[in-house]
Amino acid sequence: MSDGFLFHYRPDVLARLWVHGVQPTERTRPELVRDYVRDLYKYEIRRLRERYLRREFPKSEYWGRVDALRRSYPVLALRARDWIESSTAEDTEVHGVD
Repeated sequence: MSDGFLFHYRPDVLARLWVHGVQPTERTRPELVRDYVRDLYKYEIRRLRERYLRREFPKSEYWGRVDALRRSYPVLALRARDWIESSTAEDTEVHGVD
């Protein structure tokens, strides 16, 4: 819970989150959303590995697929506090957003 504090997510971050079906509200803490997206990424990596182990595609394609999956989650390269607009980013340091 955000204790009444509103988070204004950057439009580019919201667009990237929407690709994965993630729609945080203004009351959703960025660190919570980032943890969720990270878990989704880890799930997809595990699923890709399982498919490789079932020989659904050759080893020569594996690293390319891993790289493509990693590139589909560019928001994970940002800290949670960088997901919100800069005018509110300074305020969130007080509220414990990573």
